[in-house]
Amino acid sequence: MLPFALTIFTGAFLLFQVQPLIGKYILPWFGGSPGVWTTCMLFFQALLLGGYAYAHFSTTRLTPRRQVLVHLALLLLAVLLLPITPSESWKPTAGGDPVLRILLLLTVTLGLPYFVLSSTGPLLQHWFSLTRPGVSPYRLYALSNIGSLLALMSYPFYFEWAFTRQQQAALWSVGLGVFVLVCAYCALQVRKVAVGAGGSAGEGAQGGEVPAPPSFADKLMWVVLPVIASILLLATTNKLSQDVAVIPFLWVLPLGLYLLTFILCFDHARWYNRNLFAGLLVIGIGVVCHLLFADNGAPLGLQVVGYAFTLFVACMVCHGELYRLKPATTQLTAYYLSIAAGGALGGLLVGVIAPLVLDHYLELQLGLWGLTYLMGYVCLKEENRQLSLSAAFGILTLAAIMPALEVNVVSSGWGEVGEELVDAYRSFYAEHWKEAALVIGVVLVCFFDRKKGFLREWQPRMGGFVMFLALALAVTFFVELRQASRFVIEGTRNFYGMLKVVEYNADDPSTHYDILLHGGTTHGLQFRDPLLSILPTTYYGETSGVGRASRNFTGPAQPRRYGLVGLGTGSLATYGEAGDLMRIYEINPEVERLARSRFRYLEQSASTVEVVLGDARLSLEQELIAGQRHEFDLLALDAFSSDAIPVHLLTREAMALYLAHMKADGVIAVHISNRYLDLEPVVENLARHFGLGFAIINDGEPENWWVYRTTWILLSRNQAFLDQAAITDFSSAPPSRENEVGLWTDEQASLFKVLR
Repeated sequence: MLPFALTIFTGAFLLFQVQPLIGKYILPWFGGSPGVWTTCMLFFQALLLGGYAYAHFSTTRLTPRRQVLVHLALLLLAVLLLPITPSESWKPTAGGDPVLRILLLLTVTLGLPYFVLSSTGPLLQHWFSLTRPGVSPYRLYALSNIGSLLALMSYPFYFEWAFTRQQQAALWSVGLGVFVLVCAYCALQVRKVAVGAGGSAGEGAQGGEVPAPPSFADKLMWVVLPVIASILLLATTNKLSQDVAVIPFLWVLPLGLYLLTFILCFDHARWYNRNLFAGLLVIGIGVVCHLLFADNGAPLGLQVVGYAFTLFVACMVCHGELYRLKPATTQLTAYYLSIAAGGALGGLLVGVIAPLVLDHYLELQLGLWGLTYLMGYVCLKEENRQLSLSAAFGILTLAAIMPALEVNVVSSGWGEVGEELVDAYRSFYAEHWKEAALVIGVVLVCFFDRKKGFLREWQPRMGGFVMFLALALAVTFFVELRQASRFVIEGTRNFYGMLKVVEYNADDPSTHYDILLHGGTTHGLQFRDPLLSILPTTYYGETSGVGRASRNFTGPAQPRRYGLVGLGTGSLATYGEAGDLMRIYEINPEVERLARSRFRYLEQSASTVEVVLGDARLSLEQELIAGQRHEFDLLALDAFSSDAIPVHLLTREAMALYLAHMKADGVIAVHISNRYLDLEPVVENLARHFGLGFAIINDGEPENWWVYRTTWILLSRNQAFLDQAAITDFSSAPPSRENEVGLWTDEQASLFKVLR
């Protein structure tokens, strides 16, 4: 068994190591957006489906001897296509939706090696069944997911910062070579069995097992359950990394939990207690409903734990039910093919279809509703009293704990917690007593009888109770969507995420304003009042670093040339004067559309404003190649406050590019305000490497609510500019600490060392 286990583990490890590795290469080309990861995930799921399809048709249409020959030929060809580093010819030349280009790039660069690796699990398990008839191969599937999880966790915490991209690619190539050797050894074992069996396809090796064929309903569930699990995985990732907080590596948490449920469910049936997880699922869905209504008002820790807990429980239900429906080994590859098809379909729905048809992130709600409805279907199909009773216990437990979610136990003493709990329960049930009474009434109707009392035998209305929960959940999600959209005057969604324009204080002309939001990050604010609409707001007030740089140029008065990376609402255009040029680089075309249609900073600016669509670094590179050197007086880099930072904009190569476009006495202003990352040492390293002076400008407490506290770093070779009182009086010295971050380069840059 050891050779098969080693091969399956190695293949799974390589599969999940190559995903972030290839991302390191292509993320800088497409703006560093989280959407790149979603598109990569779609590609990997689709190719996994292709690998599983190959394994299925190979094992059902070819003899073991031919299976071995075909697979060895594919392995050899995959090795010949190494290395997997993508050509720079794939860099985009314009803005727009890059999904198709990313998919083509991945296919050409990584297609065959990934395809061959993805077929390892089902194919090697089938071969194992031929060599060890009567021994269940399903625990090897759990081992495969252990390899995937280990690769996923080890990359950001070790491989990313310990090796350059080229070294990582070389190590991966060596790993593929090792995989080919151990896989070839397994193939030889199968070939020996095939020769001994006369070259048959191996059905006789199953020990005379003649299982009943799975029903159509079971085969349908083989697809539907992975679809729901995949939707919930990607939807939770989107929710956590774009709506809650784009904390680096937070996308790893949902995928890690997803893989963990596969490991547990396919290791042994004891890990999945259907009744326990049915109750926990109801509780988790209730917690998600609470978090959706609370929105950003809920503590970050509660949001992360709540969404992660619900994803884990939901995936345990999906994969536990999937394991319960596992067929005999004669149907093994068809079973895995169905699972892969479901995963790919879920990825397609979230990664491609949803952004085209939905203006909001609704996949999480739809996935949870679908799983609840599926539970009701299972209850009715199996006439399962215990499952519906577990759901009832879950809803009653949820009703009991829901008020406690309002209590901030972290900042309160024990006595205060008790008082807060009492107040929370009192106010909660005073507000929601009708809903509580309805739930209790439905439970009594479904599980009690006037004559028999508590029902101990199945009744159809018990399944109806779970269906009632699905209906109630749909109504709850609809109400939440309406509440979340109350003040939204326009919402849009594309590859780069969801943007919302929210209107506030419409009944007060003096404070009436609109704000542009990308998930939970503010991209700008503007008042409707004409006199107030010219004010620089949020991160760009006159006391901010970029404000001070704009108002305190040294040298003779003359038209200025500004370069801005990140448009937002166009707030920085306020600083432009007659004769000035504002050249703004923006990767998301929807941001420009909203900045022009919903905000007025661009049209009100006295300067000439040019908006260049596309990734800023690629655009600047192409302009320099074309001989267009801009001679910027000020270049403002404002792409790092959303926490999903484009790392490629802060590397040595990027800074060299910026300096090539600057005047000799020009200033580069870097906005590093960030809740989760300390980017100060990164910028300091760049300044020292290029011999630049720098000043760190931390705003104090702003006088006006519409100006935010910010941190900007001003970089320049113009020491006279940096020595001005307007700069030195408001700058802080860098902390006296040893800088262990290292100089970021395109080859090696890790967020791990700058986590707060």
